[in-house]
Amino acid sequence: APPPPRALGPPPLGPVSPSPRAEKVRPSAAACLEQGPEERGVPADTVLVPLREALAACRSTVQKQVCDDIGRRLTVLGNAWAQGKLSAPVRKRMNLLVQELQHQHWDAADEIHRSLMVDHVNEVSQWLVGVKRLIAEMRSLPAAE
Repeated sequence: APPPPRALGPPPLGPVSPSPRAEKVRPSAAACLEQGPEERGVPADTVLVPLREALAACRSTVQKQVCDDIGRRLTVLGNAWAQGKLSAPVRKRMNLLVQELQHQHWDAADEIHRSLMVDHVNEVSQWLVGVKRLIAEMRSLPAAE
């Protein structure tokens, strides 16, 4: 008899359909084609430009190596986005996160960052740390008028 499907690794955490994770990843590309423009598409720049602007705003007060690390992580995010490696929920939440940042709603931005960490850790682990740090640094900047 074939081995049980459990060979794919531990089951996903939280309430997910009983099928293994592989199914969860695959539909995103096909789904992107079927969805309307508002679903498919926040352009990467909608998220990356404000994040880079935020990083630029921090450069005068934050250590260079911290800024460089955040910058590298934003590049990883940008590449993943451009290559279609980010699922629609991740892109959507990042868009919301950036909107909260632009309104200086630090707690809301932090909350979204945490939900991404919990729900999509495999997708976001390489770059979300940089976003988290950016939120923290923005929060500690002297308030912009």
